[in-house]
Amino acid sequence: MSVDMQCLDIQCEELSDARWAELLPLLQRCQAVRLNDCGLTEAQCTDISSALQANPALTELNLRSNELGDAGVHRVLQALQSSSCKILKLSFQNCYLTAAGCGVLSGTLRSLPTLQELHLSDNPLGDAGLQLLCEGFLDPQCHLEKLQLEYSRLSPASCEPLATVLRAEQDFKELTVSNDIDEAGIHVLCQGLKDSPCQLETPKLENCGATSDSCRDLCSILASKTSLRELALGNKLGDVGIAEMCPGLLHPSSRLRTLWIWECGLTAKSCGDLCRVLRAKDSLKELSLAGNKLGDEGARLLCESLLEPGCQLESLWLKSCSLTAACCSHFSSVLAQNKFLLELQISENRLGDAGVQELCQGLGQPGSVLRSLWLGDCDVSDSSCGSLAATLLANHSLRDLDLSNNCVGDAGILQLMESLRQLACLLEQLVLYIYWSLEMENRLQALEKEKSSLRVIS
Repeated sequence: MSVDMQCLDIQCEELSDARWAELLPLLQRCQAVRLNDCGLTEAQCTDISSALQANPALTELNLRSNELGDAGVHRVLQALQSSSCKILKLSFQNCYLTAAGCGVLSGTLRSLPTLQELHLSDNPLGDAGLQLLCEGFLDPQCHLEKLQLEYSRLSPASCEPLATVLRAEQDFKELTVSNDIDEAGIHVLCQGLKDSPCQLETPKLENCGATSDSCRDLCSILASKTSLRELALGNKLGDVGIAEMCPGLLHPSSRLRTLWIWECGLTAKSCGDLCRVLRAKDSLKELSLAGNKLGDEGARLLCESLLEPGCQLESLWLKSCSLTAACCSHFSSVLAQNKFLLELQISENRLGDAGVQELCQGLGQPGSVLRSLWLGDCDVSDSSCGSLAATLLANHSLRDLDLSNNCVGDAGILQLMESLRQLACLLEQLVLYIYWSLEMENRLQALEKEKSSLRVIS
């Protein structure tokens, strides 16, 4: 829980009547009110509405994961319709909002000209609810920039109303759909974007039923929408789809900064296409290929591109990509020579001790600049801890290290602790979600007190 004059932030706390009475005065003066997963129901919404009506400073209201229902949301919205309301961010994610409540919310949007972000994911809105919301989005007084609609029971039928909003609104910057809208729906959204004056920066289309055929539309958007900065996909695109999309990524007008392609059925073949993008586009800073069976060959191709002068990637996620120790010598070269890569996420790959020791050789070089390394669930044992301990003293850039869910025991942790307590070790966060003895847990807590710059998460 966090409480100050600016922000009331409470998560996962069942609120007793006494505790609720204590919090209500804070709702009247905090700029940001976040009551996430606090067991709130329709009954408390009357209190919330009354408190917020007395709060002209409110700019953020987050009531995520509470059973408010349509009636409860309605009561809260009544407090926001004052002419003095200056709210910027509003979240009713997972609040049991249905199509019946969307009519009220749509009407409220007309009286909230300052609202920039609206989070409605994990509610059963359906196509009927989305249609009502779009009527509110089209109102001249609505200037929404960010809309999240993940898992809201939308079908392809919802895409035409959304496309109409995109064509009409100049303010939209981020749209998260993540519903089963399939190829037809994605095609309609892309057509809306082509005709749109909006400077959309972040379309997130994970788990939308996109296929390789959808990538032709995405390629066109990447080439024509110069405002795009982030694209998130999580569908069965396959290698064919990536090949279709890469010309858009390579287009001179494309300035994409972040590309997330999760669980899309890719193999090492796609890495060959993506490597051309990495070498040609210094604007690309973050790439995630998590959950694809790239294998060691795919990793080798990516590492070769990371050593090219045209590649300025800063974050690479290869979690659960079927990697083994065989690719770690390539990563070691990257860690030793690359001057841009700051984060490497390679958890859930069977690297083993041999692979981790290869990585340590690269990390131990004077030129290493990596700040975050994720090695959770990588078959690491005590045998690697000597190399890791030495690396922590030799390396001056690493700040975050994740060793969760590995076979590291007390003996290995004691080796790490010897380095962690040294002034030469600059690590700031060590993540160790591993079963410990009570004695080791006490030692780790004592280490944190001894070295205030270090945080151990266990």
